[in-house]
Amino acid sequence: MLGLLEVHGLRPSRALGQNFVVDPNTVRRIARLAGVGPGDLVVEVGAGLGSLTLALAETGALVTAIEVDRHLLPLLCEVAEPAGVRVVGGNALTLDWADLLGPDEAGWHLVANLPYNVATPLVCDLLDGVPAISDLLVMVQREVGDRLAAGHGSAAYGAVSVKVRYWGTARVVGRVPASVFVPRPNVESSLVRIVRHPAGPAVDPALVGAERLFQVVRAGFAHRRKMLRGTLAGVVEPAAFAACDVPETARAEELDVDAWGRLAAFAP
Repeated sequence: MLGLLEVHGLRPSRALGQNFVVDPNTVRRIARLAGVGPGDLVVEVGAGLGSLTLALAETGALVTAIEVDRHLLPLLCEVAEPAGVRVVGGNALTLDWADLLGPDEAGWHLVANLPYNVATPLVCDLLDGVPAISDLLVMVQREVGDRLAAGHGSAAYGAVSVKVRYWGTARVVGRVPASVFVPRPNVESSLVRIVRHPAGPAVDPALVGAERLFQVVRAGFAHRRKMLRGTLAGVVEPAAFAACDVPETARAEELDVDAWGRLAAFAP
């Protein structure tokens, strides 16, 4: 794979946060952890040199590979299209996902080695706006992975953790050492698997809309060391704490998604 970069006169882009996985055992492991097989619909974000793309295609899955770097696209097409992969040039943050995946399609699996600077907003955008994606396996910076998968009561738990748990379940399924990347990053990476709740959001939208819920969540975590009676002043009614069985002396990291939903839905 690295030889192809030289042949095409290319090098990894620091601006795009490119760190390519070059270890064949690692990409096969990721494909295995994704749990995909013959006929499954898979979309890969940040396909890069195509090493993970080929490992996914080898499972028999129907793979759509997205790459934002127009300089890499000819190389990716050369590597992946003979394996039956559909290659798409575009920025995952601005793509028309309904057009790409099909408005009536469901059950897509997303697999991605995400640049560290876009990992959190992209995961949140996909959970919020692309219901056709039923599960995600993302490789992210270790600290980001811990936040995505954190449960209430842990130091890593924050607003993005609540977002993930609103839409699905998440867990860290593996660690990836820096040594399998070129160029080698200064951090370790985690593999996080997120599975969307089949019955819909954890908090019934009929009780409280997502916009209102996350307005309250963001306010609560804005000063995470402070008690909620202070951080949520003017955001929820003072009577909400007792009515919702949430101590006003609690801090944001102590509340699970259900408790956040009760606070946000409270109407005096």
